[in-house]
Amino acid sequence: MSDDNPHYHGHRDRLRARFMEVGGEALPDYELLELALFRSIPRRDVKPIAKELLKRFGTFAEVLAASPARLAEVDGIGESVITDLKILEASARRLAKGEVAKRPVLSSWTSVIDYCRTAMAFMDKEQFRLLFLDKRNALIADEVQQSGTIDHTPVYPREVVKRALELSASALILVHNHPSGDPTPSSADVKMTREIIEVAKPLGIAVHDHIIVGREGHASLKGLRLI
Repeated sequence: MSDDNPHYHGHRDRLRARFMEVGGEALPDYELLELALFRSIPRRDVKPIAKELLKRFGTFAEVLAASPARLAEVDGIGESVITDLKILEASARRLAKGEVAKRPVLSSWTSVIDYCRTAMAFMDKEQFRLLFLDKRNALIADEVQQSGTIDHTPVYPREVVKRALELSASALILVHNHPSGDPTPSSADVKMTREIIEVAKPLGIAVHDHIIVGREGHASLKGLRLI
């Protein structure tokens, strides 16, 4: 085989064809990642790079969510690859958010959980997010209230409620992530949630739930009867 027609060219064509025939759901993570890398790395066999990324980070979703600095540690990953992966991550978040926008959130709860996990489950630092709902429980705003360290995010109940009043929100869903992967709520999580409920209730603002997400799944404080 000549240098002008490297072995991976045929592999790329076959993988693209299989993707179009069976769809992404039928492909393992490393092959889907290969497809994502084809355009950013046109003249190199990307299978070893895809497998190294998965070895380092775990899953396709965790590769997309990895920080640019950590991605750059992998041999073969340069600025253009990082940009393309971050575009994919942003696209996945936008798609998941579209499933919950302008729909009654409480009747599309699975989509809400999927969106929260897509947005936050694989982050390496804690982040506290607020979903603001109107009287019909439709999403009117989705904002990151605070970002913290690997295991702590400062949350101020009065600031949360103040923002809800500014947006004329009737209800809230609190969301944060556990970078450890385990979504089990801590006593501090429960205490903070109850404090927000206490401040919000007299002002006519309901707190529907506090969802905690992690690589291992999610937890609902309401579902666990902790609020």
